[in-house]
Amino acid sequence: MLDADGWLRTGDLGHLDEDGYLFITGRCKDLIITSGGKNLTPSLTEFALQQSRFVSRAVMVGDRRPHPVALITLDTDELRGWAEREGVTLGPYPAREKRVRELVQEAVDTANAQLSRPARIRAFALLDEDFDVAGGLLTPSLKVRRPAVLTRYAPEIEALYGPG
Repeated sequence: MLDADGWLRTGDLGHLDEDGYLFITGRCKDLIITSGGKNLTPSLTEFALQQSRFVSRAVMVGDRRPHPVALITLDTDELRGWAEREGVTLGPYPAREKRVRELVQEAVDTANAQLSRPARIRAFALLDEDFDVAGGLLTPSLKVRRPAVLTRYAPEIEALYGPG
């Protein structure tokens, strides 16, 4: 399992900081390669998006596609608190509300400012429900089951890339 340079191959992606500390940033198998040949680590983009208190989960999509997009679920507790403070009435599907979309767009803009140009999210879909274990979209340890999410939300993904 050691390569020619003596490195242990674990399948993790990471970097060493100036003090020599190792930071694990993702997994090799989670690498997304765009149609333009850019290698992107979705966990970095997803983490940046999830820094917003209104975002529960974010899944970056873009393998063999021209650019990355994201599927985003909402933290309904935070959203309800925001709506109450702002005097906004939320309907039964907050992800469809214009003010909520604007709020998430701000989160996407903030995340994009921290990311390299190829890793920036160009479009996103807000999903009406969060991922859960029972629905098969999360593992028991609450990790996103990317293939299941991509299959279940294929129509939403196709809509983000537009016609042909």
